[in-house]
Amino acid sequence: MANHKSALKRIRSDKAKYLRNRYQAKTTRTFIKKLRQTTDKGEAEELLKKVTSMIDRLAKRNIIHKNKAANNKAKLSKYVNSL
Repeated sequence: MANHKSALKRIRSDKAKYLRNRYQAKTTRTFIKKLRQTTDKGEAEELLKKVTSMIDRLAKRNIIHKNKAANNKAKLSKYVNSL
């Protein structure tokens, strides 16, 4: 266990950041699933804008890798264009 005050604070702040990152990643995955189940092209295009923004935000904050973000966006936009 940590002995220094700063180390104890780091443990607390890391846990808070971890929970926030998990929440954001899970929310994004939920929206991705919702987008994949959509069959209406107009609705899918609106959802794609929102999901793309969420994915970019995760990549910017290093929650997911930038290449994974690019792959996800490419696959989703390909799906929406095929509708």
